[in-house]
Amino acid sequence: MKFSHKTAFVVDHCPYMAESSRQQVECDVLTKSRGQGMIPLAPVSKSLWTCAVECSMEYCRILYDVYPLKKLVTHYIASVVMFQINYIVSDSEFHILNSWRQDDQSTHELMSALAAVGPPNPQEDPECCSVLHGLVAAVESLCKITEYQHEARTTLMDTADRVANRGRIICLTNAKSDTHVRMLEDCVQETILEQNKMAAGSDRLMPIQQCELVLVHIFPQGEDTLVSDRPKKEVSSLLTSEVHSVRAGRHLATKLNILVQQHFDLASTTITNIPMKEEQHANTSANYDVELLHHRDAHLEFFKSGEWLGHKPLHTSRDSGLKETVTLKWCTPRTNSVELHYCTGAYRISPTDVNSRPSSCLTNFLLNGRSVLLEQPRKSGSKVISHMLSSHGGEIFLHVLNSTRSTLEDPPSISEGCGGRVTDYRITDFGEFMRENRLTPVPESPDAEASGKPPAERAKAQLERYTRYWPMIISQTTIFNMQAVVPLANLIVKENLSEEDLLTCQKTVYNLVDMERKNDPLPISTVGSRGKGPKRDEQYRIMWNELETLVKTHVAGSERHQRVLDCIVACRSKPPEEEERKKRGRKREDKEDKAEKNINKDSEDKSWQESERLKGAVERGKEEQGESEVIKDSPDSPEPLNKKPRLEEIQLPEKAKGPVSLLTMWTNRITVANSRKHQEFAGRISSVNNKAELYQHLKDENGMDLHENGKATR
Repeated sequence: MKFSHKTAFVVDHCPYMAESSRQQVECDVLTKSRGQGMIPLAPVSKSLWTCAVECSMEYCRILYDVYPLKKLVTHYIASVVMFQINYIVSDSEFHILNSWRQDDQSTHELMSALAAVGPPNPQEDPECCSVLHGLVAAVESLCKITEYQHEARTTLMDTADRVANRGRIICLTNAKSDTHVRMLEDCVQETILEQNKMAAGSDRLMPIQQCELVLVHIFPQGEDTLVSDRPKKEVSSLLTSEVHSVRAGRHLATKLNILVQQHFDLASTTITNIPMKEEQHANTSANYDVELLHHRDAHLEFFKSGEWLGHKPLHTSRDSGLKETVTLKWCTPRTNSVELHYCTGAYRISPTDVNSRPSSCLTNFLLNGRSVLLEQPRKSGSKVISHMLSSHGGEIFLHVLNSTRSTLEDPPSISEGCGGRVTDYRITDFGEFMRENRLTPVPESPDAEASGKPPAERAKAQLERYTRYWPMIISQTTIFNMQAVVPLANLIVKENLSEEDLLTCQKTVYNLVDMERKNDPLPISTVGSRGKGPKRDEQYRIMWNELETLVKTHVAGSERHQRVLDCIVACRSKPPEEEERKKRGRKREDKEDKAEKNINKDSEDKSWQESERLKGAVERGKEEQGESEVIKDSPDSPEPLNKKPRLEEIQLPEKAKGPVSLLTMWTNRITVANSRKHQEFAGRISSVNNKAELYQHLKDENGMDLHENGKATR
């Protein structure tokens, strides 16, 4: 990684920077102790100049905290790394507030110099003021040799090539338009060329090898920006430029906080659930969060172990974008510094909000010789203590504890996986993949040159095609576990498909459609899922989605690749009768239990018997009322008109009301079982249509029924 050894801050000191930022700051904090009759203080707002100075000083403070002078910082470079800042104020002329000397590299020196400069004068002629004076002075300052560079050139000759003269210019100004921004970039480019010519013939200057220009346009709250954001672009081989348009106030502070992380490879960690006693109630405590900045390597163990917790957004806005942090939880059993822990790294920290009460309390707690263990927040499983906060020599460090497989142990085999967590790698498929993409030496030939693509480039292109979609774990794929998809998977990665290849791919798709029609099972992994896994239609939906994803990654290869995709899309859209057939198949799957079928059958028999009894009761009631009506036994016979509804039509059997409940099924089963244990009633056996004739011996001498003549007695 190429670091910019020198950073030059150019802050605009022109009259328009005295304009209010329009962000209100409450000054009346004595609301309870204020006596009667006292007028509350009105809120005030900071100027653009004050916002720029405060935010730039926070940038410098974080850099000096994480990378202090005369300290060894060996993250990427084998020798000592030293980052230095040169602060320049620009109005009608430039004012250099400090030099590259180590004694001037501190926030105390910069604040003293800024106090001497004072705020911008609104009465000054704006025509005489320009930020160009500061930009020219910044380029000239980057050409000067620092003590660190001089030492590297004289004593550390083996690392002199690594300590190149690369620098960065951060300009905080209020630009007029995008044209004004381009004019500033052209001015910096011309100045670099001029200074490099002078440095080529001087022993006290070094030519600039690379310069990064960061223009931050500051505008008040409630106004529309006149300058548009622009990502980093290369103006020339010596200069790159980027533009940020930010509102003054907290938005500017967040933007510079993000920039210092990007410029010096820093990361953010938020310590949560820090117990602190409240000042108002000494017997109670509350939990607070503190955000710390440190080198990005403190999160390296997350990437190695594959347990990266993701990012938790702390602040989102249109001006500053998304700020990310890693959350670590305060571990209650604190330890003393005398206890030893197996650490794999220690990194200096800097609080984001150094003046807040939680940050101050945490800093004082650690400086008193205490250490705090930090754990990864997990929803399940045992807690994992991954970091520790402790101070050494008056400086606080974030220690990385070994929470994964130790580097002293034997490396795991590929079958075990990374740390023994993943075990289902596609080892056999990977061996086949290596055999298909083996490199062989190719002699130079005019045919290869005529094609315009050397063999190495063709090999890279083939490797890129084969790896566009290649899952590494068996449980993450379905189609690569199916033998029926092998012909299509082997052909779709080709650069061009022949007509025969197209037919083979289409035949493979039709075979998959036939498998779905037959409802054949698929090799779906059920690892980590409860029960039997997804249903059959869901399995095929997953298979079709993955197959479509595979073909889409190669659809730009040729016209025949597109035809394969069209075939898949057409086969996925089923006709209505096919959908009905699938629904009936799903209903058959739900009735696989043999016992449930028997219970349902018994309940149906019981319901039929109850229905016949109800019919008999209705007919007897009609006979007693003297209604003469012919009852048709055939269920297919038509019903007479204006007929009163039957009792079974008013009160339907339980089977017709909907699904039979478990209680009804069990009761019916017990009733049928009990009915088989005793002798059936003789009258019910001789009944016709479940109706038995009562008082059969009451006949007259002629064999006529007394009920028919209306002479029946009680």
